[in-house]
Amino acid sequence: MKMPFTGKQPSCTLLFILTLSVVTLYTTLHRHHHHPHPPSAAVAKNNPNTLSYRNTFLSTASNHTFAAYLRRLTLHPHLAGTPPSLSTALYVQSHFQSLKLTTHLTNFSTLLSYPTHSSLTLLFPNATLLPLPLSEPNTAQNDVVAPYHAYSPSGAAYGAAVFLNYGREEDYRALAAHGVEVKGCVGLVRRGSGMSRHEVASNAAAHGVSAVLMYTEGECKEGVERGTVMKGVGDPLTPGWAGIEGGEKLDLNDPRVTEKFPGVPSLPVSEAVAEGILRSLEGAVLPLEWREGFKSGGSKIRRVGPGPTMLNFTYEGEKKMSTIHNIFAVIKGSKEPDRFVLLGNHRDAWTYGAVDPNSGTAALLDIARRLALLMRLGWTPRRTIILCSWDAEEFGMIGSTEWVEQNLMNLGSKAVAYLNVDCAAQGPGLFVSATPQLDDLLIEVTKKVKDPDLENVNLYEQWTAANKGVKIERLSRVDSDFAPFLHHAGIPSIDLYFGSEFPVYHTAFDSYDWMMNFGDPLFQRHVAVAGIWGLVALHLADDPILPFNYLSYATQLLEYKNVLDALLEGSISLQPIAAAIEEFTMAANETDEEAKKLRADQNRDESSVLRKRMLNDRLMLTERGFIDSEGLPGRQWFKHLIYGPRGDTESKIAFFPGIADAIAQRTNEEDRQATIRHEIWRVARAIQRGAAALRGELS
Repeated sequence: MKMPFTGKQPSCTLLFILTLSVVTLYTTLHRHHHHPHPPSAAVAKNNPNTLSYRNTFLSTASNHTFAAYLRRLTLHPHLAGTPPSLSTALYVQSHFQSLKLTTHLTNFSTLLSYPTHSSLTLLFPNATLLPLPLSEPNTAQNDVVAPYHAYSPSGAAYGAAVFLNYGREEDYRALAAHGVEVKGCVGLVRRGSGMSRHEVASNAAAHGVSAVLMYTEGECKEGVERGTVMKGVGDPLTPGWAGIEGGEKLDLNDPRVTEKFPGVPSLPVSEAVAEGILRSLEGAVLPLEWREGFKSGGSKIRRVGPGPTMLNFTYEGEKKMSTIHNIFAVIKGSKEPDRFVLLGNHRDAWTYGAVDPNSGTAALLDIARRLALLMRLGWTPRRTIILCSWDAEEFGMIGSTEWVEQNLMNLGSKAVAYLNVDCAAQGPGLFVSATPQLDDLLIEVTKKVKDPDLENVNLYEQWTAANKGVKIERLSRVDSDFAPFLHHAGIPSIDLYFGSEFPVYHTAFDSYDWMMNFGDPLFQRHVAVAGIWGLVALHLADDPILPFNYLSYATQLLEYKNVLDALLEGSISLQPIAAAIEEFTMAANETDEEAKKLRADQNRDESSVLRKRMLNDRLMLTERGFIDSEGLPGRQWFKHLIYGPRGDTESKIAFFPGIADAIAQRTNEEDRQATIRHEIWRVARAIQRGAAALRGELS
């Protein structure tokens, strides 16, 4: 569930533009603290077999196996809750079992949403009627689900067409400034600017728009981007607990359920359909600031409406209980079986899902193959490795969320890290996101993996050259299965992929043929992602001392504090956060020195083993300190106070989400400042909890 490029497969025109996305200062601020001797060097010295197994893992990658896995996974569309989706789940399960890995399946009963009927007709001022296509060409007979928005309410609307740009509050203000009245209109919105589909539809409802059409700009003008308009993550009927068969479920009309769905119906349309409507509009002139953002076709759009073109809109859908299936392969640890390293990818797709998500699924299957080979050669991990294949991610991270909620206590006390790959190969360029204590490990691993697009260059060299240094993004966004692990459970997390976006995102053109022709014809990027993913897992599973560096975290927190201070212009004191960061930094330095000594310790007596175990527990549990039981205001399920989604998309910072929301609060200044101060104290206490966990001592 990533954001796209745009482009084409059989009926689209592809133009690949090699772009590396400009990531905001706030999500990428990073200064790297270097160890004089990488932790893995000590591990390899103490156990030469460890290095041998890792080299074997890398050398046994096979482009052909990736291609074969992806071909099998994409034979049919496999929308969650449908028979083809179950068939795909059973294929993944049988693959794990064929490797003689301990395998199990966990089912959940959840509320999913499917279309039953939709139509869109354009009425010109001369009374000419023009039915508009809602599906991609030549897909009706291929079992591809008709384009729709999951959880959209059913409804019909007849009104003047109006262009709403991105559907942000600032866009409605711009329309109002031009005298445009949107109430009762059918709104047309282009996707982008960080707005979720739910936010777009909810904003439209709040402004009296009767229905919403959403389109994605790009080179694949006939592709239609499916997606969900549900607010939040997980099964809407079981907020905060797992949707097990026979368990408690809220009524569909419960306010806690209905608030998750927007108040007006919506549909996705192709850019070709959208442009036809937009070029027919008259009325107010397109605001100048909107014109610069068009990727294509914008030069021919002059007016925003309303009308005179009228639109007749109909959508009918059904919400129904469906069984979803998570598949797990478990490689039990030999020395610390109660410590879990989790690798996860979702399996369900809106259509064929060659990029999203089955490029990642193919990588997971190949990692399983290679780990099984290492086991046959005599390797067993020190800690338990769990390979996770999630279902119903596209509906709102449902499979992973339900499982995390079901296993929250065990994960909270035993999970080392969660490593996510959604779309392994979208295009060129490596993109890495992580919680900061994993920065060092990621940098070290990328030096061991070959770059997929250049000869005789490792990934680290190309990655840093492209970004003029190390660029590791953070995980405040909520667009894949790391969300429940980090934002709800406080588990250190990583998300990896190649390519900033891709042209056939959530369309019927996301197929094996597109991957073979455009995405990754030689499957080299698949190999590279799996190399990073698997090597990181092997380090976390085998290193006697976990390769976590909290000095990176301390540096990142300090930079966040400085950015926040500049934003507030000294109007509110950040002394509580500054003091907490100083305390955290001292704890990180002490722990770093302790880790160096223990890595050098050759003793294997009970006392030495116990000291390493105690240190590892502190390293593992520190991230949990940033969790607050009350959660974020208005979004209590999200409990991480450093990284999490913002409630206001116009917020200027992508960290400290509670503080970001307080700053954006629209109330009187006295109450606003009081809320900001309270959220500052909450963040300070969270950082202090992290410091206390890192030290492992009672006050």
